[in-house]
Amino acid sequence: MPAPRLTPSDFRNPAVLLAGTVDYAMYEAFRTQLAGAPAEGLIVIELSTLGGDPEVARMMGEDVRFHSAVEPGRRFVFLGKAAIYSAGTTFMSFFARENRYLTRGTRLMIHERKMNTTLNVEGPLTTCIASLEATLNEIRASIEIQNEGFQNLVAGSMVTLEEVLERAPSNWYIEAAEAEALGLIEAIV
Repeated sequence: MPAPRLTPSDFRNPAVLLAGTVDYAMYEAFRTQLAGAPAEGLIVIELSTLGGDPEVARMMGEDVRFHSAVEPGRRFVFLGKAAIYSAGTTFMSFFARENRYLTRGTRLMIHERKMNTTLNVEGPLTTCIASLEATLNEIRASIEIQNEGFQNLVAGSMVTLEEVLERAPSNWYIEAAEAEALGLIEAIV
């Protein structure tokens, strides 16, 4: 049974307030506020971010997923405010679509993971091959993780994974009203 749609008054006092770069400092603040959140009922997690570390976003998302599974008396809801870029969108993807809300005018930004590495091929030839294969394996694994997040984001929406894969390389910006029309979120607050 789907959860009831929330009204603006439901977002009056978020249990968790996060703003800034998604990094380990944000994760620590998230964990501290989550530990102090009510043991039952609505748990609003408000976020505004220009992005950051996608693995930290995944850690926070896994915490939400875990607590949602083991604490059915709590409803974890995402409220995106102003800008939900990159890692922020990754974090949002861990919430069930019916538990995703944005404030008016908020923008989502979806892009591919980025990599910046210099590969120095030097030494015995077999070692060179191993180094190249290790880098390729890292890229392949990162693409798989990225696409899992994209799949979570579009589940239950009118957006296909193929569309995200086509648009993400050039940074896809989605305004709140468009996100709602596409079914990526439940509603605008």
